[in-house]
Amino acid sequence: MTIQAHLESLEKKHGALEEELHLALTSPSVDDREIAELKRRKLRIKDEMERLRASTRH
Repeated sequence: MTIQAHLESLEKKHGALEEELHLALTSPSVDDREIAELKRRKLRIKDEMERLRASTRH
């Protein structure tokens, strides 16, 4: 998989997590631990995207 394809895949996952997080935040039945886990997963993906982008700039 090329770096660009990997970035696109991560961006899709990030977007899906954003939607899932939005739904979780608007649902009173979702507990705080689940919301925190979604935020952590989203941040890990964002960090990985930034690392990939930085490595292609050099």
